[in-house]
Amino acid sequence: MIVPVLNEEAHIEASLEAMLSQRVAGGIEVLVVDGGSEDRTPEIIERLAARDNRIRVLSNPQRRIPNALNIGLRHARGDYVVRMDAHAYYPPDYIAVAIERFARGDVDCVSGPQLPHGEDRWSQRVALALGTRLGMGGAAFRNATREIEVDTAFTGVWRRSRLDALGGWDERWPINEDAELAARIREVGGRYVCVPAMAARYVPRRSLKSLALQYWRYGQYRAKTARHHPIGLRRSHVLPPAVVVAIPAAAVAPRGRSLARAGLLAYAAALVAGMFEARRGEDGGSGRDLLWVPVVLAVMHVSWGAGFIYGSLRFGAPVAALVRLLAPVRR
Repeated sequence: MIVPVLNEEAHIEASLEAMLSQRVAGGIEVLVVDGGSEDRTPEIIERLAARDNRIRVLSNPQRRIPNALNIGLRHARGDYVVRMDAHAYYPPDYIAVAIERFARGDVDCVSGPQLPHGEDRWSQRVALALGTRLGMGGAAFRNATREIEVDTAFTGVWRRSRLDALGGWDERWPINEDAELAARIREVGGRYVCVPAMAARYVPRRSLKSLALQYWRYGQYRAKTARHHPIGLRRSHVLPPAVVVAIPAAAVAPRGRSLARAGLLAYAAALVAGMFEARRGEDGGSGRDLLWVPVVLAVMHVSWGAGFIYGSLRFGAPVAALVRLLAPVRR
């Protein structure tokens, strides 16, 4: 498995312990690719590697995720390549279930649902928001209760031969590299599936500022992915940019002001509904935490939408992708 890391001292030890607990025939190797961490991450990794020779530590001078993944791919020795995140916790049969699914054929990537898991006040608030329909944003892999086909994945497992044939991850995508890879595979008829038994807990950002930056960058590179791979854009991706456009339109647009205001009012109602949805969820949450859910959702959507608009200016508008979405379905 390949684990890109950069300043992950808060989670790396528990995450690696969970990874080392994988039950899979033939054994595992854990390739930890460090992007020059400046906290205690290297110390923790080296201590764990000293007592478990399944851990190999590699260096990533470029400090970016796709570079780390390709470094790991070049050093990997197994037939299957598993990407795992240092701020996530995977079930012990994660790899075994994936290999069993590959044995049945017809898939190119197997992954599990991404379950938000808060560990402090703000990550808990973000996790509550991510557990709602507005927080999932149409990403089917976030809440699958049965095996389904998906358009991208949270981490996942691939055959080594498939990744080698594709040249690995595209290093021009420092963000959204997972969706870019998925789009390339799907364009040639490949399939991604999400298996509930592989559900992994993911620790989200710990502040609104870091969350806003994360989604700003996500939005930018989704625009780039959609421009190069029209298959990589879904209808739910259009909604956050529409909200961003509606905000100034509601205030100053000479025409369409009433429509923009009505749209924003409906959006505000949806945010409030998201708060009540989070309250009914399995993780619940205190009253104070629930009050923050609409704020967290708005930060995610506005940051992503603004990033998408900026990314369309920076990388070029994904015209073909938008036309594909708007075109009537042919029967």
